[in-house]
Amino acid sequence: MQARVTWVDGVTFVGEAGSGNSVVMEGGQKNNGIRPMEMMLLGAGGCASYDVVTILQKARQDIVSCHCELTGERPDATPAPFTRIEMEFVVRGRGVKETQVARAVELSADKYCSASIMLKNAGVEIVHRYRIEEV
Repeated sequence: MQARVTWVDGVTFVGEAGSGNSVVMEGGQKNNGIRPMEMMLLGAGGCASYDVVTILQKARQDIVSCHCELTGERPDATPAPFTRIEMEFVVRGRGVKETQVARAVELSADKYCSASIMLKNAGVEIVHRYRIEEV
């Protein structure tokens, strides 16, 4: 995997992934891009959400939507790494079985989500929850 981060001006940078996709990152002064630590939080949520959705689809659950609400806690110091991340998956569907959602979240947390597992191995406490909404 390869990537490149290029300084634009001030505290604005463009990150280009090897896949050809790019994203604007910014240090927070102008608020014209995602902050790098927000990117890490989004990456963990995106990785875990991918796992949960694909596992539920393979289990033939009739899901209509899924989103992950994330909260990251960081100390008021420098450096300020995450100390705790809470992930709540909101799964909407028809007749979705709670056992299947619990299993999908557990498999993502313990086996498949490289981003979450990397953060957990670095000492970040990660809490997983889920909520099922019938449509």
